[in-house]
Amino acid sequence: MALSAVASAWRGLRFGGEALAAALSPATYTPAVRSAVARQVCASAWDVLPGVVLVCGLLSYVVIRIVAETARDYGLSAYALDIFVRSLVLELIPLFISLFVALRSGAALGTEVAMMLARVGAQGTRQADVSALRAQLLPRGIGNAVAVMALTAIGGVVALAVAYVGLYGFSPWGHPAFSRAIGQVFEPLLLAGFALKVSLFALAVGAIPVATSLGSGHELRDVPQAAPRGLVRLFVGLALVETIALAAKYV
Repeated sequence: MALSAVASAWRGLRFGGEALAAALSPATYTPAVRSAVARQVCASAWDVLPGVVLVCGLLSYVVIRIVAETARDYGLSAYALDIFVRSLVLELIPLFISLFVALRSGAALGTEVAMMLARVGAQGTRQADVSALRAQLLPRGIGNAVAVMALTAIGGVVALAVAYVGLYGFSPWGHPAFSRAIGQVFEPLLLAGFALKVSLFALAVGAIPVATSLGSGHELRDVPQAAPRGLVRLFVGLALVETIALAAKYV
């Protein structure tokens, strides 16, 4: 069991490294790869964009009203926006988006990978077949990672817009105070840490479900366990990244 866990972790790190290197290399983006990435981004982000915007808007409105009323009761109204941004925009929305993309696209992709491996195994597994499969999956992993980053950015913008309306209404007179508060929260070091955390979330969503399925057995009976196993490891990976980010920020 220990050796299997270590081997699976190594496969995950290797596939994640390959995906990251491929994403950063201009030579990767041939017309076929760009087309595959675009299709995956459309499936993971564009098709669900209205629903994500609606959920982020409703959640943001509820949270800003709760935070504003609570802060007013304790005489801390000046800190309401700071609390809202630090809790929802910097922490909850990136985690929510990552889990959403993982459940919608990562699990399906992991199951598809397991079925492909089972088909290859039934025909006689060859290393060339598995390597070709990995090359086909890299663009789709990159697409899921791009979807996480894009939806996180959109969700953050929606949350900030709803926060402004919830605090100041549609009046333009709150803009100076709002801009000053946002600028104080998004200092360069914190913004860099936030970008790094979202990038790690995206890498985890794009790599872990696929890497887990690549390490599964090559028989049909192994297919049903591929997606749940990948999601569990993904949740652990996201929790680890979030814990490290919180420790680095507040400890």
